[in-house]
Amino acid sequence: MTIFRSLSHRSFAMLWSGQTISRLGDSLYAIARAWWVLEATGSAAAMGLVLICGTIPNLVFLLLGGVAVDRFPRLRLMLASDLVRGIAVGLVALLAFQHWLALWHLCLLSAIAGVMRAFFYPAYTAVIPDLIPSESRPSANSLRSISAQLAQIVGPGIGAGIVALGGTSLAFALDALSYFISAGCIVAIPAIPTRRRSPSAAASSPKSSVFQDARTGIIAVLQSPWLWITIGIACFSNITMSGPLEAVEPLLVEQRLGGNVAIYALLTSLSAISALIAAAWLGSFKRLRHRGLLTYGGWLAASLMVLAMGLPIGIVGVSLAVFISGAGLTALGLVWTNTLQELVPPDLLGRVSSIDALGSSALEPVGYALAGSAADWLGAAPVFVLGGAISTGLITLGLLHPAVRAVD
Repeated sequence: MTIFRSLSHRSFAMLWSGQTISRLGDSLYAIARAWWVLEATGSAAAMGLVLICGTIPNLVFLLLGGVAVDRFPRLRLMLASDLVRGIAVGLVALLAFQHWLALWHLCLLSAIAGVMRAFFYPAYTAVIPDLIPSESRPSANSLRSISAQLAQIVGPGIGAGIVALGGTSLAFALDALSYFISAGCIVAIPAIPTRRRSPSAAASSPKSSVFQDARTGIIAVLQSPWLWITIGIACFSNITMSGPLEAVEPLLVEQRLGGNVAIYALLTSLSAISALIAAAWLGSFKRLRHRGLLTYGGWLAASLMVLAMGLPIGIVGVSLAVFISGAGLTALGLVWTNTLQELVPPDLLGRVSSIDALGSSALEPVGYALAGSAADWLGAAPVFVLGGAISTGLITLGLLHPAVRAVD
């Protein structure tokens, strides 16, 4: 099948296999962490603190991570990240087994993981063009998405079973093992030839400062309207779209759809299934065309579905909206990643990827807070209608720019 075309390249196959195992391990860890915090504290605020401890260090170090990705061998950075996270989670497993684990241990681990993610994921995006030719990149990016979605679908059930049978310490230990397996897969990848430097990045060298390298990346983004417009819209749409979808959807189920947890689980599953279908479809192409229109088309469809979820359309209508939204957001993410890998010079890709991640996610916590507060005041449905309408307007404005439509 063409979706698996990129696996014919041994280096990517090893990297993807290790990451698939690591993502499954992370899903086990997420369940064990939530269950441990619930048993130890009984507090939602404590869980929020753990999440914040992982989010803030990630945002703080993203720019530095992008600079490092363009300065140093990308596979070595990924290897170091996996080893550090494996050791940290292994220590948590040991503490949990000895009944010495405390909340501050999990907060510290979340902070370490957040820092490591700031280096790992820009490197993961930037290293793919080093490993495979352009005609296999849609397949590679789709397989990345598929492995993440599958881990989210099967991981929680497996994690719950492991916690029930062996306790949280076993789930933590298996997550640590998954990092070491991923590290072993990276070690097995042959060395990557030295990348040729682009003229636009000539000022970036081991002798230049971190600030100069970061500035070069920022200038590269600002000189490309399709880049800065899209990142800017993503920054604000993460308030108006991610806020309702992440923070308010359970309340929408309670207020409009009968309050049954099975309905919420159904909606979550439908979103994951549509994401898998969209990823498989996009991964079947050797080359994606009209990427500006395809990116914004998926984005616009998702924003309209957020608006529709707030209308009185019943469970069937909301389910359909969630299904379309999941496919649209997946198309947005995959086509955007492919566009970065194709159009951004290789020696700038780490920095541009980190600037993209930072700019896109910087206001997510604000979105969660605003959406939650507005839903408590106005109800869940108006938040979806308002958020979807604002998002649709922002995305349409971006699509009106010729530079965005011209991306092919």
